[in-house]
Amino acid sequence: MHEGLDKARKMTDNDHRQIERDSLFVMADLRVDGVDNDQRVKVRNLSAGGMMAEGDVKVQTGAAVEVNIRNIGWVEGSVAWVQDNRFGIAFHDEIDPKVARASHTVPGASTNLLRLPTDRAAPASLRKL
Repeated sequence: MHEGLDKARKMTDNDHRQIERDSLFVMADLRVDGVDNDQRVKVRNLSAGGMMAEGDVKVQTGAAVEVNIRNIGWVEGSVAWVQDNRFGIAFHDEIDPKVARASHTVPGASTNLLRLPTDRAAPASLRKL
């Protein structure tokens, strides 16, 4: 099981409240493993390690997902929790949530430069061709 999902499952509600997150309202595209179509969701809050999404998407805890976050690009993660039409996603790699809050991207900028450094290679789905 992935370390980010393990952390999300071990944390209590009080622990989740202590994580710095940005409340915002932007739209994002979501890909759910095993589902053909991309779905549009509202991003309700965003932190380096995950996000809360809202939308009419049928997901289950543990499902593998990818979300296209404004100014960042596609980010892989897993569904950490589901409640009604809201659900949490634990990212596999941390992001910089302040980049998503910025009003626009710089033309020609690579979204790969917007990720926080990690000690492992990017998944094939995130590599530039």
